[in-house]
Amino acid sequence: MYDLIALVTLLALGYFFGRIAESRHYKSIIQREQEYRDVVAIASKIPPMGERLDASILVSGSVVISVDYFKRFLAGLRSLVGGRIVAYESLLDRARREALLRMKQEARKVGADRVFNIKLETASISK
Repeated sequence: MYDLIALVTLLALGYFFGRIAESRHYKSIIQREQEYRDVVAIASKIPPMGERLDASILVSGSVVISVDYFKRFLAGLRSLVGGRIVAYESLLDRARREALLRMKQEARKVGADRVFNIKLETASISK
C-alpha cells in the first residue's frame, strides 16, 4: 500500500512541477526568440550567392534537458503498446529551440548576424 501511495505521490509531484518548469521554459524561449529574430539561422553549408564571408567563427548551442518523473512513467506505459510518445515531443522541441537560441546568442556576441551549417543531434545519456 505504501508503495502505491509513493508512486502516486511521485507522479503527482512530477506532473505538477514538470508542468511549471516546462511552462517557464517555453515563456523564456518565446521571449528570446523575439530578441534574436534578427540573427538568421540557416541549415545549409553554403551561404547564399553574393554573400561575402570575411571570417568564420564556430558557435555552438549545447543543451541537456531532463525528463520529469511523470513523463518518464507515461513513456514507459506507452512503450508497452507502441506508438508516438507525445510526452517526449515537447522535450525535444524545447531542447532544439534552446540550442538554436544559444547559437544565435553566441553569434551575436562575436558580431555575426547569421549562423550557417546548423546540425542538431539528440542522444540519451542514461538507460
